[in-house]
Amino acid sequence: MPFGLDGVEIGLIIVFLCLFAGIMSGFPVAFAIAGAGVISFAIIAALDSAGILIHQAIDTSSAEYATLIRDGVAREAISIFRYPELPRAAEALFPQGWEMAMDRNIGFIVNRMNERVIAGASIETLLAVLMFVMMGITLERSRIANDLLTTMARVFGPLPGGLAVSIVIVGAFLAASTGIVGATVVTMGLLALPTMLRNNYSPELATGVIAASGTLGQIIPPSIVIVLLGTLAGDIYSTAQENRAAMVGCSDALTYLGEPAVVSVGTLFQAALLPGIFLAFLYGAYAFGFALLNPSKAPAVLFADARPTYTTRRDALTWYLAVPVAIVLGGVALGLAGVIGSQDVVVSSYSQAGETASLRTNVSEACQAAMIDLHGQAAWDAAVAQQATIDASGGVQQARARTAEELIEARSLAIGGAAPIGTGVATLFLGLGLVLAVARGVNPLAEGRPLAIGAAGIVLAFAVDVLLLGPLASSGRTFLLLAIPMAITGYGVWFAVKRLARNELISVVFPPLVLIVAVLGSILGGITNPTPAAALGAGGAIMLAAYRKLSEEGRGGGWILLSTLALVVMMLLGMNFDLRTGLETTSGGDRVALVVGQVAYHAAFLGLLYACWVLLRTGVLGPVVRETAKVTSMVFTILIGSQLLNLVLISFGGEHYIQDFLRSYDNELTVFLIVMLILFVLGFVLDFLEIIYIVIPIVGPVIYGGTFDPKWVTIMIAVNLQTSFLTPPFGFALFYLRGVAPASVTTGHIYRGVVPFVLIQVVGLAILWLFPSIVTVVPNLLPNN
Repeated sequence: MPFGLDGVEIGLIIVFLCLFAGIMSGFPVAFAIAGAGVISFAIIAALDSAGILIHQAIDTSSAEYATLIRDGVAREAISIFRYPELPRAAEALFPQGWEMAMDRNIGFIVNRMNERVIAGASIETLLAVLMFVMMGITLERSRIANDLLTTMARVFGPLPGGLAVSIVIVGAFLAASTGIVGATVVTMGLLALPTMLRNNYSPELATGVIAASGTLGQIIPPSIVIVLLGTLAGDIYSTAQENRAAMVGCSDALTYLGEPAVVSVGTLFQAALLPGIFLAFLYGAYAFGFALLNPSKAPAVLFADARPTYTTRRDALTWYLAVPVAIVLGGVALGLAGVIGSQDVVVSSYSQAGETASLRTNVSEACQAAMIDLHGQAAWDAAVAQQATIDASGGVQQARARTAEELIEARSLAIGGAAPIGTGVATLFLGLGLVLAVARGVNPLAEGRPLAIGAAGIVLAFAVDVLLLGPLASSGRTFLLLAIPMAITGYGVWFAVKRLARNELISVVFPPLVLIVAVLGSILGGITNPTPAAALGAGGAIMLAAYRKLSEEGRGGGWILLSTLALVVMMLLGMNFDLRTGLETTSGGDRVALVVGQVAYHAAFLGLLYACWVLLRTGVLGPVVRETAKVTSMVFTILIGSQLLNLVLISFGGEHYIQDFLRSYDNELTVFLIVMLILFVLGFVLDFLEIIYIVIPIVGPVIYGGTFDPKWVTIMIAVNLQTSFLTPPFGFALFYLRGVAPASVTTGHIYRGVVPFVLIQVVGLAILWLFPSIVTVVPNLLPNN
């Protein structure tokens, strides 16, 4: 064996050197990865054919190996790292020859491309990548960052380090609206860096905060990293847990875990929300603390062209804080009191099936012992007691058709338990109340009667819902009776919106904020999965950019606003009416709603086409489409190339060799720490795409095959991968910033500037490690899809 190394170890070194050389060669990464796979396979095959590479495998025919099997040790758990004293047998890396390995690889690559790129179950989720990229590029081309940076600088500039803090806020905002790291860093570098330098900001702080804030798009949803990681994590976690269950003698993961072994991209978006906000807070806290300790390097800045304000401190506390908090807390209190809640009285014509025990107890002795070890003796005893009670009552009751008397009784109970005010009505009108309150705070000296009339409309809506709209009211009756309160409220909201539009901060933040809420709210609320939400985001970004272009030309965007209103109408109709066609019986109200919905749909579609024409005429749509095609093509080409490289590792046993090494550690925390350190180091030389598609499939079966929460594991990896954009010398964010920085800013300034933020990343990872509930609390509170 050359250098005393095993043949598999030499093969791994060859693959890594070929990959590193391919990436450093200057060729496009997507093609360099595939080329590294082909070249490394050729080198390993040649050395193996020459008899140079020999693998010292465990001799499965030895008495010692047979003893381990008789003692109940699973074959998958036996490795040269865990049992180094076992007899070895020398064999070639390709026992059946490299020709057979290549033939098998070709078959595997075709199957994997079909599953993961062409027609697999994850393709629908991967489509979200394309539309999120398009959404981000469109918003970036609409100069949203320019307006945000200018406005936030005026708001926070007078504070110590205010410009740096404003950069963090804008970076977080752009992360939630675009998620494109390169575009965010370049835009903020062009717009903010010269301003910060002119105002005597330290070049290190200025470049560091811009580069770090630009990378927040890697973790704050909607994040392309989360989408790509989620598609892999779902498959890897499910397979790893099935293998784990089989190793302990259980029939499947559901039996062993007591819950399905699934994790979705939507759930990961929920899990990433708090960590992303937390990292942004750490960045801002560092910038503010740096300014307090070094006031000359991050001075306060006053802008002479700031618009005057009519809001006193007392007015701001009242209308921006006290009243909105009272509205929200009041809604929550009424919900807890049962005044606000569901008014659904539809009952199933079938009885509910009887509940089963918390754990399956009809399992083998080996599985029982494993389940007790996993869940604890108390949980097992409780499940046994539950099953005994179920058996004593005749077993699990199956669902059956209810009798007429049972249906009447169930419906009566549902009517009696319905809340006086529906959740939908309360959410809509309380939200409009927040708009009225904020508008009052923008200019307390203006006429308050229109806003008061709008508030009266909200009170009237609640009164109508309590007095005239019971749980048995039809959708048509509800729609008609609430039309008058809605019109009165809309009168006040119309004046409120006009007043808000005159506020610089709100007029800049509100349009993209609505888009973010619509996209993330539908995902985080469990309403839909990321792909339809991404489509909504892309369409909304196109209409927002078109409206902005029309405004710059001095033309009205009435058609864009009309199509947006049509979308709102479609959502309201969908929530209040049954719009399905082909039903045996359809009420008159549903038929009218269906016609109105069709008109709204065509209005929204025509508005989207008009927005595309505006962007095409102004030269925006073409670059957006080309850039979107470039980014998504790169992602999918890297996906294909990485599959080829992974199959090369599998062909000579490299993947299993690494997994056996990691499994040789008895402590899961140790294994995960090793993996996180490896990912951190690889972030110095590899992009996040290469790490996701090359490294995660190798180490994933180990780190996802234990007891850790898969959401926590995935978010920890995502935060770690974020450092790949920051770590010198090959951090992509550093190259992006270097390309747009003035000559007075050196590469040394940029490197020194990002070091504190890399350390903040490490601190953030440590906090998430110690307090995993930061990751899991939001998914536990919100519905999962």
